[in-house]
Amino acid sequence: MKRTLIRSALLLSLTALAQSASAQGSSPQGATTLRLGYFPNLTHAPALVGLARGTFQKALGAVKLDARTFASGTTLSEAFAAGQIDVAYIGPGPAINGAARGLPLQFLAGAAEAGAVLVARQDSSVKAVRDLAGRVVAVPSLGNTQDISLRHLLREHRLSVGAPGGVTVIPIPPADIVAAFAGKRADAALVPEPWGAALQAQGHRLIGDEKTVWRGGRYPTAIVIVSRKFAQANPTAVKAFLGAHEGAVNFLNRSPAAALGLVNTQLEKLTGEKLNPRVLQRALTRTRFTAALDLAALREYADLNIEAGYARSVPDLAGLVWSR
Repeated sequence: MKRTLIRSALLLSLTALAQSASAQGSSPQGATTLRLGYFPNLTHAPALVGLARGTFQKALGAVKLDARTFASGTTLSEAFAAGQIDVAYIGPGPAINGAARGLPLQFLAGAAEAGAVLVARQDSSVKAVRDLAGRVVAVPSLGNTQDISLRHLLREHRLSVGAPGGVTVIPIPPADIVAAFAGKRADAALVPEPWGAALQAQGHRLIGDEKTVWRGGRYPTAIVIVSRKFAQANPTAVKAFLGAHEGAVNFLNRSPAAALGLVNTQLEKLTGEKLNPRVLQRALTRTRFTAALDLAALREYADLNIEAGYARSVPDLAGLVWSR
C-alpha cells in the first residue's frame, strides 16, 4: 500500500512537471546552453572523464555546458521533468519509469554496465542474502536502479519487503553510506561503485557481487537520456555531445589507469573524499563502460519495474531511442 501511494504521488508530480516543462519549453531553438545532470559515481565515469578532460565543452563549441550533480535518480528525474536538465546520466530504472509516466525523454546512449554490489555491515550477522530477513537494507533512492534490482533479488530468495519479519528498504545517498554504516542505520546496502569497494576497504562484508545482483552482471547501470524537446530543437548539439560521450567511454576502456586518476580527482572535488587507488581499481573490475544501448536488458528491467510496483506498463523502448 505504501509503495502504491508513493508511486501515485510520484506519477502525479512528474506528470504535472512534464506538462509544465512542455508548456514553457525546456530549451529554445538554437540553445546556447546544454544542461547536464550526473552522479558522483564510478558508474557515471564517462561524465566525470568528459568534464575533467574538457572534451564535452570542446565538442559543443559555442554551446555552453552547464553540468550539475545529483544524489539520486529520483531527484534528477524531478529536475528533468521540470525542464531544468537537457541531457542526463541516469540509471535505467528512473529513465524507464519516467518514460512510462509520460516524461518527454529519449535514450541517447549506454554508459555503464554492472558496477553495483550488495555489502553487509561487518558487525552484523548477515553473511548471505537469505540473512537479510528482518534487516534494514539501504539503496540510493526508492524507485532507483539499485532499489529495483534489490527487490528482484530478494524476491528470488523468497524474502518479502515491508511485511513483518521481512526486509526494510531505506534510501541513503551512496556518498553517505559509509557514515550510515558507522552509525548502524543500515545492516546492508546495494550501492553503485566505487562505494561498494569503499565499504569493503573498511572491512564490511561483500554478500553479492555485480554478477549475482542480476542477469549475471550483464545489465545497464547507467544510460544517457536527452529531453525530446531539446533534441528536436538542437540535433547538432546532441550529436556533438554524443560523440564526446563515446570518446570518454573509449578513453576509459583504452587508458584505464589515466582515466581512474581523472575520475578520482573529480570524485574528490564533488564529495570531498579521495579514494585509495586500489579501492577504485577494485571497483573498476566490477564495472564495464559501453556507449551501446542494450534494449533486451532494458526491456527486462522494465518488467522488473512492474514487478516492484513502480510501473504498470512497459513503454515502447525502441521508439524512445534517439536517431542521428
